[in-house]
Amino acid sequence: MANLETYFNNSQPLDEYIDSMTVNKDNVLTIYNAFTLPSSDDRINQLKDSSYSKVLVISEDWCGDAMMNLPILKRISESLQLEVRVFHRDEDTNLIDQYLTNGTARSIPIFIFMNDQFEQVSVWGPRAREAQEFVTQLRAEKLPPKDAHNYEDKEKEVHHEITSKYKSDTDLWNQVYDSIISKLML
Repeated sequence: MANLETYFNNSQPLDEYIDSMTVNKDNVLTIYNAFTLPSSDDRINQLKDSSYSKVLVISEDWCGDAMMNLPILKRISESLQLEVRVFHRDEDTNLIDQYLTNGTARSIPIFIFMNDQFEQVSVWGPRAREAQEFVTQLRAEKLPPKDAHNYEDKEKEVHHEITSKYKSDTDLWNQVYDSIISKLML
């Protein structure tokens, strides 16, 4: 099995990945251009002296969570001068299988923060707690049982509502930022 250094070296630089996106590129760039790091957060300065130097992202272009989280990570990584590369989850599931959500789900994105020796220092993903609570509540309120005749239509409506919130909710963006930074401070 490949190690993190091999996966990192065989992954796309973040800007190249964004340029090649075909599904969520416009939304990623819109969020990136609208989101700024909070100027009053001293944690960024504290993290500049940390051992973090690289981030390996496990993602796919179609992922709504990645659509919101990647631009925020990009801003953080620029401030901390982290090299970010993106590995396509479905190219080799051996990597994502090391980072299963709740031990079973290949949920993305996953951000693996590493030092200069490609050693894992911290892992974040796939969602901030607040985003997870929103998705869980929305699904509970709006989705019928999976065997219902209208389940697929309702599921599309829920995905559309999630995507709309992810594209526009600046409070949620700040919660994602805070979640990532808090994880890095541990």
